[in-house]
Amino acid sequence: MRRVLLACYTLWLREIVRFHRQRSRIVGALGSPLVFWFLIGSGLNRSFKGSPEMALQGGYLEYFYPGTLALIVLFTAIFATISIVEDRQEGFLQGVLVAPVPRAAIVVGKIAGATTIAVMQGTVFLLLAPLAHVRIHLLDVPALIGMLTLVSFGLAGLGFLVAWWLDSTQGFHAVMNIFLIPLWILSGALFPAAGAAGWVRGLMFVNPMTYGVSGLRWFFYDQALPGEPSFAVSLAVVVGFGVAMAAAGTIAVRRTR
Repeated sequence: MRRVLLACYTLWLREIVRFHRQRSRIVGALGSPLVFWFLIGSGLNRSFKGSPEMALQGGYLEYFYPGTLALIVLFTAIFATISIVEDRQEGFLQGVLVAPVPRAAIVVGKIAGATTIAVMQGTVFLLLAPLAHVRIHLLDVPALIGMLTLVSFGLAGLGFLVAWWLDSTQGFHAVMNIFLIPLWILSGALFPAAGAAGWVRGLMFVNPMTYGVSGLRWFFYDQALPGEPSFAVSLAVVVGFGVAMAAAGTIAVRRTR
């Protein structure tokens, strides 16, 4: 057990140190979502005015705030796992694979590092909640960060699973864009499910990010918007998605010779 924990801690710490040394990742992970939040939120504010879902004090900027928080977590958690491709190219990954530790420790360590980075950046964005007229009770902050951690863990697991089978950073970016944009757009971050077409609502129903965004929104309003799942359902799906991604990553690592 001590060997397993040491392996997990070492890989986790390596991700944190690498992130600290690459300051440009902070600007990229926070800058783009902030620009999206301000420009898209300001541009669509009048378009959504008058709808029951937009009856919020801050208008569409307030509705879009949880979606932007999810976008920060999505970008950070998934792209943090690109280090797997870099580790393979540098030969570090091969050294880790022959170490006398369970391969599940490799999965947990890498995913935990990406999750920590995503949660840190998401927590920074929470400081901007007053600008969106979003109220966060201090007693809800620990639980909100807990939900943020669960969402980040599942997304980091998805990024790990994809990165494990790729051998170039260019391929990783190309493949992940296939997942990133649909996952985020069809999560209720940009528009509510209640007013969407039937086939779009079907895709949103099977999208795990839908339940992540809904779970985060519960901490801001203590209720679900029309067409959104309950908090219990959102929590169950987010936890299940994280477990499934970690299990799939472990299976992929064990099958690698």
